[in-house]
Amino acid sequence: MGIKDEMPLLARHEGVWEGVYRYYDQAGRLVDEHASRLLCRFPDDGPWPYHQTNIYTWPDGRREVRDFPATYHDRRIWWDNELIRGWAAEMGEDDLHRTVVLYWQRVGEPDLYLYEMIQLSDDGTKRCRTWHWIRNGQLERRTAIEERLVSRDWRAADRELAAAG
Repeated sequence: MGIKDEMPLLARHEGVWEGVYRYYDQAGRLVDEHASRLLCRFPDDGPWPYHQTNIYTWPDGRREVRDFPATYHDRRIWWDNELIRGWAAEMGEDDLHRTVVLYWQRVGEPDLYLYEMIQLSDDGTKRCRTWHWIRNGQLERRTAIEERLVSRDWRAADRELAAAG
């Protein structure tokens, strides 16, 4: 059995997603907002059974690309890179098969950790995600993300990204 067999809900996220990230401070005030395009891949070969690339774009023209290749074992995907260390797992208790939970720590910030919950729509074309940023045991900020699936063809999007440099 492989990752897609053991994590069928996560496999339903394969493709290209577009949406909006909104960051709120502890008091609930909006402090940042930007567009996103995410490539969620399950490569056929190579060292990474899961590989996500996030492309962020702000209204002022700034653009940021972040790669998150992940290993797989124990029914979880695992990240360990220059930005984050953590995991993602399907919620076995969710008999509706909608929920994935993530935990990660930012590298170099041992007092900060995040939990994320991803809810996938029943038709697999929409998802919402929330992050809770916790520093020293206290909520510091929240991130709310709304996304829609724009294509299952992440390979074409991957080629476009490579061509753009």
